[in-house]
Amino acid sequence: MGGTSFEVKACEVRYYGPHATIAGRVTGIVRVHIEERFMGNLTKYHLDLKVKADVGHVASAEVRTALLAHAAHQLNKLKARHLEKLPVAAE
Repeated sequence: MGGTSFEVKACEVRYYGPHATIAGRVTGIVRVHIEERFMGNLTKYHLDLKVKADVGHVASAEVRTALLAHAAHQLNKLKARHLEKLPVAAE
């Protein structure tokens, strides 16, 4: 039963706005709810990810999609590192 899992349960764009100095760039925060099982322990938590997208002037739905895509990219990298096999000490 001790296996490892890392599941994204929900994502939401908390807020976003234009970058202060880079025209066409939008920055924001995406809140991700995660459920993780590691060494038999179940942990639920959230991460607030800083996200950005170079989308110019587009509709709000397109901005949100681009920010969620950036969050997904970050989560895929995190998940890949997280689920790597841990080294086992020789006995």
